[in-house]
Amino acid sequence: MSETFTAIVIDAVDGKPKPEFRQLSISDLPDNDVLVEIAFSTLNYKDGLAVSGKGRIARRTPLVAGIDLAGTVVESRSPLWKTGDKVVVNGFGLSETEWGGYSRFQRLKPEWLMRLPETFSFEQAMAIGTAGYTAALCVNALEDWGSIKPGEGEVLVTGAAGGVGSVAISLLAARGYKVTASTGRPETHDYLASLGASAFIDRASLAEKGGPLQKERWSGAVDSVGSTTLANVLAQTVYGGGVAACGLAGGADLPGTVLPHILRGVALLGVDSVMAPMAKRLRAWQTLSESLDIKHLSALTKVEPMSNLPELADAIIAGQIRGRVVIDVRR
Repeated sequence: MSETFTAIVIDAVDGKPKPEFRQLSISDLPDNDVLVEIAFSTLNYKDGLAVSGKGRIARRTPLVAGIDLAGTVVESRSPLWKTGDKVVVNGFGLSETEWGGYSRFQRLKPEWLMRLPETFSFEQAMAIGTAGYTAALCVNALEDWGSIKPGEGEVLVTGAAGGVGSVAISLLAARGYKVTASTGRPETHDYLASLGASAFIDRASLAEKGGPLQKERWSGAVDSVGSTTLANVLAQTVYGGGVAACGLAGGADLPGTVLPHILRGVALLGVDSVMAPMAKRLRAWQTLSESLDIKHLSALTKVEPMSNLPELADAIIAGQIRGRVVIDVRR
């Protein structure tokens, strides 16, 4: 076991978050019951905000950033886990109130851990990460609501070229739904079509202020953008349809009306990945195991060393990242 190892630590300077590479030892880690040797983490939009210092993600400092990790248990004081167990952690306050995955080792609470699905390697699990796991939560929410049916109607995915959008398209297409991708980057159309998108809509048309009730089009939608985009998607959703909302890349406001909900029975299905109960997490990963094409996963993924995270964080905030980025914490 390494005497010291590199981690990205968020501290506060003059009341503002300050991320930096720092050398840590095992004794520096929190006194939680399970010590995990991390193989990979990943890059999500929230990670970009934390590592770039452009968002106040860490609500207490100092702490290690990174909301995802996959690795092997090396020590455990909990009867739930033993040395050698392969585990995945998504959310549970990592990088916000708890120390996270941008580190070679981390001590974690036993109830945060989930066994690595046999379907996936560590690298593949982090290619999925919180973004892909959130996409699966959204697909499950739409199917539970019951407004989407294979081969019928259109299911919209906003922020389509991002992590949530890319995995959502792959999952929905694999389960037989007709998927329309919303993106502002025409150069990603071939990539999105390869994942299963059958039609495209310019994100600018959804970002402009529209009427409270618009022409009905979407039987369901996965939205990671929020703000005016989400308001327009709700206004365009068919009678009885549902929209699974999981992000705010376009803003945290919702400048719409209640009309789609009370005149068309449209449901706004909020999806939280951070504190989702374990039963929902296990079902989401089962959906991923059943329906995520590994070839698609490989096509939408690249692996980068942790040393490149500052530049990658700026890129994901600027909307310049396509698909998923796996972080090798050993480099």
